[in-house]
Amino acid sequence: MNKALTYGLLLSILMVIAPHAEHLPLWVSSLCLGLLLWRTYLTYSSNPLPKRWLLMLITFAGTGGIAVNFHTLFGREVGVTLLMLLATLKLMELRKPRDAMVLIYLSCFIIITNFFYSQSIPTALYMLATLMVIVTAWVHLQAPNIALKPRLRIAAVLLMQALPLTLILFILFPRVQGPLWGMPQDAYASSGLDDKMSPGSLSRLSLSEAVAFRVSYEGKPPLRNQMYWRGPVLWEFDGRTWTLGRTALTSPPKFTELGQEIDYVVTLEPHNKIWLFALDVPNKLSVPVTLTYDFQVLRKEPVTARLRYTARSNLSYRANLQEATRQLQRGLQLPKLYNPRAQKLAAEWRANSANDAAIVRTALSYFNQQGFQYTLEPPLLGVHSVDDFMFGSKQGFCEHYASAFVFLMRAANVPARVVTGYQGGEFNDVGNYYIVRQSDAHAWAEVWLEGQGWVRVDPTGAIAPERVQLGLSASVLSNAALPFMARNPPQWMRDLRLNWDTLANQWNQWVLGYDTERQFAFLTRLGMESITWQKIALNMLAGLGLVIALFALFMLRHLITHQPDKVQAAWLKLCRKLAKYGLPRAAHEGALDYAERIAAARPELADVFFDLAVRYSALRYGANQDEQARHEFLQRAAALKV
Repeated sequence: MNKALTYGLLLSILMVIAPHAEHLPLWVSSLCLGLLLWRTYLTYSSNPLPKRWLLMLITFAGTGGIAVNFHTLFGREVGVTLLMLLATLKLMELRKPRDAMVLIYLSCFIIITNFFYSQSIPTALYMLATLMVIVTAWVHLQAPNIALKPRLRIAAVLLMQALPLTLILFILFPRVQGPLWGMPQDAYASSGLDDKMSPGSLSRLSLSEAVAFRVSYEGKPPLRNQMYWRGPVLWEFDGRTWTLGRTALTSPPKFTELGQEIDYVVTLEPHNKIWLFALDVPNKLSVPVTLTYDFQVLRKEPVTARLRYTARSNLSYRANLQEATRQLQRGLQLPKLYNPRAQKLAAEWRANSANDAAIVRTALSYFNQQGFQYTLEPPLLGVHSVDDFMFGSKQGFCEHYASAFVFLMRAANVPARVVTGYQGGEFNDVGNYYIVRQSDAHAWAEVWLEGQGWVRVDPTGAIAPERVQLGLSASVLSNAALPFMARNPPQWMRDLRLNWDTLANQWNQWVLGYDTERQFAFLTRLGMESITWQKIALNMLAGLGLVIALFALFMLRHLITHQPDKVQAAWLKLCRKLAKYGLPRAAHEGALDYAERIAAARPELADVFFDLAVRYSALRYGANQDEQARHEFLQRAAALKV
């Protein structure tokens, strides 16, 4: 096997499996790297390839190790891991052109697996560069005598010729909903907000710069202190952790005095949970959802792919003025024998307050005046977490304040619950939309007040109002724990990030987000009416046929108008002369084979004609294109007397 071709195949396999290193078990990545280095050494030293029994032993041992590691041989992770191992092992038996072709096809298939984990612009560009290397190796396999630069040029031309077909297939091929991988249970890892909250859970999440969703408003956006994106509502407390608990009622909520209507579009990143995010309170969404009794927006299926939906919310409202007794009792439940000091303090507030609203004001005043601090690095809390926080550390993040506030309200006989979600967002003036990141995760409280219904109360605003008005970086005493880009970086870096995010958002909207709805809308704008799958299929076939026909016409025109060079013309003329004497050259017959047949039939022409055949083959297919050799061949061919 040609060494240059082997190096090209080694590079192809290395490039397609390298991005998988972070997903594979460490021992598998090490084994694949070892096999690649071993094959490189064997190629460089021209040593023989390993025996087949050794490769079989490595194959069975590797497969067994993968089965033990994953406890199964089925699923996305296992399939990708096996594919990486077998691809590198295939290099160890690379002997014939057929083996090289198998590796080229295998490399093209492995490219697809990289999109299981990331479909971003950098991934797409990297895979395009990888495909360029693979196609170059394929050109080398078909034409081993061509130099590197011409091979690269041919590979680039081939990829460019594929662009029209790719574009037609992208626009017209029927869109399939769901994740790229066909097994939803392992298609996406869980990320973002959870359905429970304990001390430290949101502060850890706030260290992530990952995008949760993007929002574009129709018209003037709301004030930042109105951007409360509701997620899971937590009811039950075990002394440390808040959870959803069981739903007490399934009837829809009742709203009155709705005002401040606002329309917006949300592009939600996959988080593998069933809840969507909307401003309080939504009254219309473009996707099928259920609005629960505590105002959560839920789907039937988890969000396993990027989801785009339009929504309308009323920022001013009154909710459930006549609340059911069961729901109110649910908002008063507390675990016994936990946080006695906090319960005693709440009882004092109850005794000294005229009504529930006064208790709320007292609690907020207490947080504001008793030296509490807002920090990303609060100390650990003990069994009586609320007492330790209220009367000990007095340092916490939003989950500490929301948890303590709701506990105090319930202890004072005021129905209350914890709400988690996101607050605020970063405005991208390049793309004219807001970016809500995981670092914007937030927790607040809701209390039920007679005559007002459920009212949002954010105790964090009493400690660090900058968190609600300006964002996380402006509210913590030290932002050293925050990611670098969240610490108010230089303007040029912020502008660069926002420009990149705008580009990524367009990629998400028009490439990754080109779903059935967008496909139908785009085709309608192109003039197609009464769109059906049959019409789309026919148009796709017609488009593909048109492109293929244009390429065929171009190639035929090239063949028709292309004139053979002088060397080929002289050889063809010589063949026609011999054909007149009953010695025609067969279409499949090479120059040297033809010369042997002429020598057998006409011995007197053997030496001269064989010399012409060798010269012709060297000039036509060899690397030597010396002008003097061409001239001598033309002279000898013209001088031959049949």
